[in-house]
Amino acid sequence: MTNAPVNKYLMWFLRIVPALILIQTLYFKFTAHPQSVKLFTILGMEPWGRIGTGIVELIAAILLLIPAFTIWGAIIAAGVMAGAVFFHITKIGIAFDGDYGLFTMAIITMLFSMVLIFILRAKLFNILRKAG
Repeated sequence: MTNAPVNKYLMWFLRIVPALILIQTLYFKFTAHPQSVKLFTILGMEPWGRIGTGIVELIAAILLLIPAFTIWGAIIAAGVMAGAVFFHITKIGIAFDGDYGLFTMAIITMLFSMVLIFILRAKLFNILRKAG
């Protein structure tokens, strides 16, 4: 067995997990679930922050699942989740409403996205070289 199938499956795993996490949270953001409204109210970003974050997360999830655009989805997802982790640590708490789930999902999404960025860094550097 060669490394190619393992790499292919690993790449899909690294894409699908954060995409599913991002997509799963959209229901709560777009339906104005009370917990989501409470969170963004604490941040002083309700409703525009909740809806805007949801739109950006949807874009990131879609891009993660398209191999040609995975690097861009990973960059967006890592950035948004870095913001989520920051706000969990500084404003809303790691255990928001007594639940560690949101913080855990943000960490997982951010780490998987950072791994994708690392794996695809050569592609990113080539794109940046051509643009500059």
